[in-house]
Amino acid sequence: MCGIIGIFNHPQACKKARKTLSLLRSRGRDGLGLSNFDKVVHAKTISKLARLSGKNVIGHTLHAVVSKVPQPMKSKTKNKDDTNGGVLAVNGEVYNWQELAKKYHFSVRNDAEMLLQFIDKFGLEQSDKLNELDGVYAFAYWKKTKVNDKNSETVTLIRDLLGEKPLWYAHENNSFAFASEKKVLEKLGYTYIQELHPRQILIYNVAKNSLQFTQRPFFTCQQEHKDDYNTIFKKTAQLLAKAIDKRIPKQKFGLLFSGGLDSTYLAYYLKQKKVKFTCYTTVLEVKETEDILKNKEKINAKETIKKKEAITPTQPQDLVYALKAAKYIGLKLKVKKILFSKIPAYLKKVVPLIEDNNVTKAGVALTFYAACEMAKKDGCKVIFSGLGSEEIFAGYERHKLSLDLNQECVSGLRKLFERDLYRDDVVTMHHGLELRLPYLDKELVEYALKIPFKYKIKEGQSKYILRSLAEEQGLLHELAFRKKVAAQYGSRIDSAIEKYTKQNHLPIKSAYIYKFYPQQNLRLGVLFSSGKDSTYAAYVMQRQNYQLSCLITLKSKNPDSYMFQTAGTEMVELQAKAMKLPLITQSTLGEKEAELRDLKSALQMAKTKYHIDGIVTGALASTYQRERIELTCEELGLKIFSPLWHKPQEQEMYELIQHGFKFILTAVAADGLDKTWLNRIITLGDLEKLKAISKKNGLNVAGEGGEFESVVLDGPLFKQKIVIDSQETKEEGKNTAHLLIKKAHLEKK
Repeated sequence: MCGIIGIFNHPQACKKARKTLSLLRSRGRDGLGLSNFDKVVHAKTISKLARLSGKNVIGHTLHAVVSKVPQPMKSKTKNKDDTNGGVLAVNGEVYNWQELAKKYHFSVRNDAEMLLQFIDKFGLEQSDKLNELDGVYAFAYWKKTKVNDKNSETVTLIRDLLGEKPLWYAHENNSFAFASEKKVLEKLGYTYIQELHPRQILIYNVAKNSLQFTQRPFFTCQQEHKDDYNTIFKKTAQLLAKAIDKRIPKQKFGLLFSGGLDSTYLAYYLKQKKVKFTCYTTVLEVKETEDILKNKEKINAKETIKKKEAITPTQPQDLVYALKAAKYIGLKLKVKKILFSKIPAYLKKVVPLIEDNNVTKAGVALTFYAACEMAKKDGCKVIFSGLGSEEIFAGYERHKLSLDLNQECVSGLRKLFERDLYRDDVVTMHHGLELRLPYLDKELVEYALKIPFKYKIKEGQSKYILRSLAEEQGLLHELAFRKKVAAQYGSRIDSAIEKYTKQNHLPIKSAYIYKFYPQQNLRLGVLFSSGKDSTYAAYVMQRQNYQLSCLITLKSKNPDSYMFQTAGTEMVELQAKAMKLPLITQSTLGEKEAELRDLKSALQMAKTKYHIDGIVTGALASTYQRERIELTCEELGLKIFSPLWHKPQEQEMYELIQHGFKFILTAVAADGLDKTWLNRIITLGDLEKLKAISKKNGLNVAGEGGEFESVVLDGPLFKQKIVIDSQETKEEGKNTAHLLIKKAHLEKK
């Protein structure tokens, strides 16, 4: 793919853009360019790039796959006041560009030229026209028009719906800038940098220095397919084949290969098509321990053999299955075995590259990085990945636990751009590789999201339809039905990170990864109710190096609110002080659906005042609540994190107590509970009692069914503890009561 950058309303825009193009050079080494609208210049190197002047500029670095057409590119207009002209810089690929060019009679050499003419012809206001684009993209379209003798100048930023191609922006100090990678904007000196939400179109008014956002509809899982299994099976096979075929390049390419179902299916299909490609696998090198090697001479031969056999770890699963698949299918496979001693050196390069010290992201990125090193050395320009299959075909444990499987799939796809796509894009582009993801093909995703539950998970087997498809087409049963193993575990990279964490005497892996990128990941607002779930969720995110910027509380006047906890919310102000976090409170009548407007107002206030990037919620199992919060966040361009989602309730309660959270119950409403449960710190002994009640009458151990409400008085996030001075217990029935806290104060811990 490519890299794009833009700087507007900055006195040194052209000069700064020229300097920062070097940061995007790995994203495109086939050429680069700049445009101040009036003039467009291109060159092979920065030193040969003609200098431009002006306070507004767009830049581009080219990674040519289809043809070498330099960018930015400008519309061929008859006069400067033509309302249909503009300057375009695009990072991406439109797979159906030739069909669209033929349909609309465009004379073009590649997809970028087609996109420019497409925009010139139809504009960017018609979402139905944008839906005609089949591909992955992030582009900027700079347009000047004259309406009623008044000049208008806008820059529009758009990404593909899933966000496969990245785009970041910053709007501060009376200027606006965007770039393919966050680090570029950091280099320019911007502080509040945000990732453009894939379902939002950003329109920047240059004269007014203002932003406007419009929403794009996302995929839906409504109206599941009514066809029989054979029909759905065949259609899925056809769409998957089409998704792979359109992504096969003419150039040399590779495949990120783990020996798991997703990459193995791609490899098998490509092999059947008789195209040339290479598979790349990364694992941790498994050798004898240093102690054995150092003390061999002290052990007789027989003892040495026994000792070695006893302690030598098994080979990484990904290596075992990758070798097995390669032999069965006849693949060209290259394996990178990383020595344990080399792990820190790789992390030093990888973690700053992905601009994130999340442990999972770092572990996965390391495996990708090493594989991409091999692909780059081999001269590849394109690399395939099996990412996305888990979300569209239901491959995670949370899918099995979901009451609405396809809605769970939609929810996962919404988060994919933050969780996986940016990481994978910057790692591959760092090595000059264009990443292609067949399982995230637009048409395939639209269809797969409506495949009935029973065909995705059968007898506990996830991704059943894809596994069956693989086996029917000739893949070995053992390979088609291999259990899901995440890359960081299958490669054993995570185990190496765990060992280094212990060697450095650090409490958790996040603390170790933080050393390589000592910054907070994102600024988060905590949707806070005063209870254990929202407090613990915030703690989990903080331990993963996310910044807690504020608490956000909805105070409902309806005690039976569909969305928000009411019991104990009188304590949130004191809790905020105890945690030394700013608090945003929003009142709501608690009317069904209408209360979402109040939620949106509160989140918007948090975004404006504290520049939050996302929201963390304590949702455990309520699909109704989580789905509505997600939709509200989508409208505001906020990311959403629910770290407790589908966590076993008993486990959550145990972890709360083990981590030192002191919480009491403030309301009970379930058989087996009574007023004696109120206003006492919940202990492990109480947890055992709750488990016993649960076995007897089905009580939700964590109160997820509304059996009880809680308030946190102390914990790891608290700088001071809360002490209750006076309270009142009201008993409505034998098993129903609530606690009213009248007075409380803070004390030193």
